[in-house]
Amino acid sequence: KAKLSEVFFLVSNEGIQMHGGIGMTDEFDVGFYIKRARVAQQFLGDAAFHRDRYASLNGF
Repeated sequence: KAKLSEVFFLVSNEGIQMHGGIGMTDEFDVGFYIKRARVAQQFLGDAAFHRDRYASLNGF
C-alpha cells in the first residue's frame, strides 16, 4: 500500500508536468487522476502512514 501510494502520486504528478496546464482541465483524464490520488491519500492514508502502521504491527 505504501509503494502504491507513492507511485500513484508520482505518476499523476508527472502526467501534469508532461501535459502542462491543460492536464488540469476536464478535457483530459490526467486532472482526474491527480485529484483522485490526492483524495486517496487523505482518505486511505499516505505512504508514511502505511509504513508506520506496518512497523507498529511488527513491533518496531
